[in-house]
Amino acid sequence: MTKPVIVLVGRPNVGKSTLFNRLIGERLAIIDDIPGTTRDRLVAEGDWSGHDFFVVDTGGIDPTRQRSQEPLSIGSAAFIADIRAQAEIAMETADVILLLVDAQQGVTEADREIVQMLRRRQTIVDGQNHPPIILAVNKADSEAYRVNALDFYSLGLGEPFPISAIHGTGTGDLLDEVIAHFPHPEENEEEDTSIKVAIVGKPNAGKSSLLNKLAGETRSIVSPIPGTTRDAIDTQIIWEGLPITLIDTAGIRKRGAIEPGVEKYSVLRAMQAIERCDVALLVVDAVTGITAQDTHIAGYINEAWKSVIVIINKWDLIEKDTHTMAEFEQNIRQALNFLPYVPLVFISAVSGQRVNQILPLVARVQEERLVRLTTSQLNRILQEAQDLHQPSSGSGRMFRIYYGTQVRSEPPTFLLYCNDPKLGHFTYLRFLENQIRKEYPFVGTPIRLVLKARERGED
Repeated sequence: MTKPVIVLVGRPNVGKSTLFNRLIGERLAIIDDIPGTTRDRLVAEGDWSGHDFFVVDTGGIDPTRQRSQEPLSIGSAAFIADIRAQAEIAMETADVILLLVDAQQGVTEADREIVQMLRRRQTIVDGQNHPPIILAVNKADSEAYRVNALDFYSLGLGEPFPISAIHGTGTGDLLDEVIAHFPHPEENEEEDTSIKVAIVGKPNAGKSSLLNKLAGETRSIVSPIPGTTRDAIDTQIIWEGLPITLIDTAGIRKRGAIEPGVEKYSVLRAMQAIERCDVALLVVDAVTGITAQDTHIAGYINEAWKSVIVIINKWDLIEKDTHTMAEFEQNIRQALNFLPYVPLVFISAVSGQRVNQILPLVARVQEERLVRLTTSQLNRILQEAQDLHQPSSGSGRMFRIYYGTQVRSEPPTFLLYCNDPKLGHFTYLRFLENQIRKEYPFVGTPIRLVLKARERGED
């Protein structure tokens, strides 16, 4: 199931960026007292009470300012129209809309108009308005302002939740209410056992052309204009009796290059596609070569613990000699040095060159995700690794692993019992990972090493 999406909406300067940072636990959004500072939407992940979700921050909406053409200090009516369009697009993917208002300013005409705008976009699903709108009354930093929050019952959205985003007061109760409105998977929903493959990459790298070639028919629009594919599109195919779901996505650009509106919305869809895939095909444009944005996308995949295959597309457009492919591979592996286990395939999605190698490799990588090492096999590897190379002991205490066991697959996860997890430096853990991969390569697949202190009396 895809992570639910919370969209923050409200007029300028009510504290959406502050609440955004509070919900995700880091200072990502720009905070400024000038109304309209948040021009384009930000997307990040948060969690509460065991529930993971995406949070989308939007620019402030002020319909009354737009109509009167009254200028803002940071922009004009056209500026306000632009950020309003962003918020409307964000609401198209919201599971919950969080409307933020200001307890210190009280109910304003702009608040009322925003409520009407939101209600016009709601639909009825199972007798309930969708997406649900939850009202958060920010800047309720005193008892008097918390009493003022009762005035917001007049907006007709039910109970207002008084909070202080800057201090965190009341945000726990607010999040409890939010997650109560998250969609629940259908009890009788048939389990999808297909291998889910997300095709991701920068705009215009050839992702839709690759999907069409893999599917054997045109299922997506193919265009030389970057950004044609706005949504994630699922295509079901059968390859040698194996069900595979291909997920085509819009291209992901770095945050500063993402245009307001539709493209920002498509980035969220691409991140959701990565979340629900088993194997990601990272499509790199051979003409432009590996770029910082390609490594940024690879970072998304890595953080989500998904398997990955790097696809170098448009290889037919490259002038080659006997060293070209080796040099290109060296550059890619250097740029993606945090993913040393990824396989590379050089293709032309237009001509079909080597495209037939991709699905067999997808099947193999998925098998790698499911591999389980026996406890005896793992402990032999760990013992040999420690005999070969003892970890450094800068603190005066030697890091020691007593034994380990694989506790899950997808991705393969190993629990290592040790004397003190704090002594386990990441460089030594990387060494252990490399030793495990010598025994079993786990092609295209990340593995997790989790350290746990051995309790007294444990064998």
